[in-house]
Amino acid sequence: MRIPSLLSLVGFIMVIAATYCPMLRPFGLFSMNVYDMNKPFGMVILIVAVIGMIGLVFNRLKIARSAAWATVALAALLYVGAYLKVHTSFSFLPMSSIAAYLTSKIKFKWGWYVLFTGAVLCLTILFSKKQGVIKSGNEVVS
Repeated sequence: MRIPSLLSLVGFIMVIAATYCPMLRPFGLFSMNVYDMNKPFGMVILIVAVIGMIGLVFNRLKIARSAAWATVALAALLYVGAYLKVHTSFSFLPMSSIAAYLTSKIKFKWGWYVLFTGAVLCLTILFSKKQGVIKSGNEVVS
């Protein structure tokens, strides 16, 4: 396995681990991971990361590359969704100062760093070139 493939494998493992890391901490009471925020979306991220790992192990670079792009897109979509959910959670309150105060009590935690670092490491597979195997003579089979 080449170095970019190993780095991508580490990235996919980090994405899987990041789904269990704390992402949000509302009012300092408890931490929420991806599965606490949205369980089906967390399962989709997990399945895409596993598909990317399987693509790397069996040297199917097109599958791994598409899984890497999907991982980055899903991580960005999750962040946008969480940001919008936090900033619109208390919009029903008539006083905007109280809504702003309550919104400020929901904190983003360090799990986002792990998720985006893993997603960026997954993209290192894009720099990998599949090398052809030289058969007899001058034939190159890719």
